[in-house]
Amino acid sequence: MVKPATIRDVASMAGVSVASVSRVLTGAGQVTEPTRKRVLEAVEALNYVPHSGARSLSTSRTSSVGVILPDLFGEFFSELIRGLDLAARQAGYHLIVSSSHDDAEEAAAAIRSMRGRVDGLIVLSPHLDGEKLAGGLAGGMPVLLMNGGDLDAKRPSVVVDNHGGAVTAVRHLIDQGRTRIAHIGGPAHNAEAQARLAGYEKAVREAGLTPVSLRGDFSQAAGHAACLELLDGPSRPDAVFAANDMMAVGALLALQDRGVRCPEDVAVVGFDDVPIAALMRPSLTTMRINIAETGRRALERLVRMIGSRDRSDTSREVVTPELIVRQSSSVVVPKTTAGGPAPEPVLVS
Repeated sequence: MVKPATIRDVASMAGVSVASVSRVLTGAGQVTEPTRKRVLEAVEALNYVPHSGARSLSTSRTSSVGVILPDLFGEFFSELIRGLDLAARQAGYHLIVSSSHDDAEEAAAAIRSMRGRVDGLIVLSPHLDGEKLAGGLAGGMPVLLMNGGDLDAKRPSVVVDNHGGAVTAVRHLIDQGRTRIAHIGGPAHNAEAQARLAGYEKAVREAGLTPVSLRGDFSQAAGHAACLELLDGPSRPDAVFAANDMMAVGALLALQDRGVRCPEDVAVVGFDDVPIAALMRPSLTTMRINIAETGRRALERLVRMIGSRDRSDTSREVVTPELIVRQSSSVVVPKTTAGGPAPEPVLVS
């Protein structure tokens, strides 16, 4: 059995010291271009694979980053992980993902378990106590928070303008002539859900309308049940704004179950723009946050934090949602002109 090559074998073949090989492979310190070339040629010739444990001992780096998510199920988290993973691979990092199961204590335990195993941490903290979760638990490790509440203001973060996005969604429905706009919200403890509810109420009240909201849990089943309750109530809405796309999908299915036309009778708008939104029939109008791209930007920022000794960055990067109008909210009414029928508006699909 052939023994794997060691760093000393690489140094011997390249005619350099072990320290020079280490500098080439870790990028720590300066080497001449001829030395770097000889070392890399020797690495390739010997099929040398650096030992991650030894490398981490010498550099205090693990070449891994951790991600704590409230859940791993569903299109939103799949898209987010895809963006994080692509950026991690491009930066030469491995991704370690853990779920908190939407529980504060489990999130704390997950953060503790990452200490010493990763160089930095991304925490998606929908709980209102995100600052507590990522504070002393992570030690001196760089931590980037995503989509947390106001308590995250003292830590570096990437957040979605959930309040502003909800206002835009509701104003779109008002512009379509809708006057009985109901909201299917997310969990009470979730900061994003609270912000979207507040944005909904702001836009509705500014238009002189009455807010009507039901609580959900971001699942398709919750959206379906809530929409059925609205349809069977004393005053059926003519529009539904759901706090995420999966509940909006559930609402669309509930309308089909009741034989209610969408968007003619009831319009529906979601939030996130997960891939299935464009595939529904009618296709779903939603607030796009470009989930994979947001994950990529978050990972790249964490990598910059890891490479910097400056820990004073507490800036909050805000992602502004974009209204994507599809079939579920717009009734296309052909208009005639002197030259014949006017072309129908183009909906995003």
